[in-house]
Amino acid sequence: MVYMFSKGVTTMKISIVLNLLNEEHHVRDLLDSLVTQEGPLEIIIVDAGSWDETIPIIRRYMQNHPEIKLFHHPGSRGESTNYGLLQVKGDVIATIGGDCIANPFWLKELRRTLQEFDIAAGRTINIGYHAFEDLERVELYHRGMDISYPSGNMAWKKGVMDDIVGFDPWFVTAEDIDLNYRAVSKRYTLGYNEDALVYHRMKESFRGFFKQAFWNGWGRKQLTMKHGPLWESYKPQKLFENTKSFWAVGRLFFAGMGYLMCKFYERSPYKAPERKTRRFRFLFPDG
Repeated sequence: MVYMFSKGVTTMKISIVLNLLNEEHHVRDLLDSLVTQEGPLEIIIVDAGSWDETIPIIRRYMQNHPEIKLFHHPGSRGESTNYGLLQVKGDVIATIGGDCIANPFWLKELRRTLQEFDIAAGRTINIGYHAFEDLERVELYHRGMDISYPSGNMAWKKGVMDDIVGFDPWFVTAEDIDLNYRAVSKRYTLGYNEDALVYHRMKESFRGFFKQAFWNGWGRKQLTMKHGPLWESYKPQKLFENTKSFWAVGRLFFAGMGYLMCKFYERSPYKAPERKTRRFRFLFPDG
């Protein structure tokens, strides 16, 4: 299913939706990288309840940049982002993380990808502690497409986002993977552009790094609770290639802890998907 627009994709207005919480150390760099992007554009900021200097910093930028609009809506990442989606006036919706910096040609490259696809994903480069920089995400495939691209560097035609009704607020993390899963299930196309660059700051402490891994594991289990077992959607060889370093093994361990804790303590609002009958289930239990 592909939506057609009267305007060319290269001239379509892009609404950048930001969901921020206590980003006083990063928001200046983020906004500096966004206000210089190729227009037309608007920047929709949803504050999820910051108690640091994030809001005053944003208000100072708003004095010179009328394209920035600020809203307040505390809640989960999905809830706050969905509130921002209701405010957009553009033809395309782009998202980027509060701890990210966009390359000057970021929107230009996303527009180029949207000439051929319904959804565009860019290349995210991790920056920070060198041991964390080389860690790759755990890819997840659906209908032959990688749906694990983070929403910290993606864009959707607005008709697509309206059709799949935004992010699922139930998710603690992995709400972006769930959104991509639903979009691809409806046969929307997803294209990757390595020139649509975003630089992502990794967690600055070991505690923050492993805490993030734990909640990422929790989110991956939420995916199986909603969509059924997804082990067949992973590439085992790629998974083990990414666990060669001490930090990769540690990340996998804490993610596994989050996965198990979610399995025992999370209650899904969805009816459990029907499981496919498998031989040797005692050897290969469903996730």
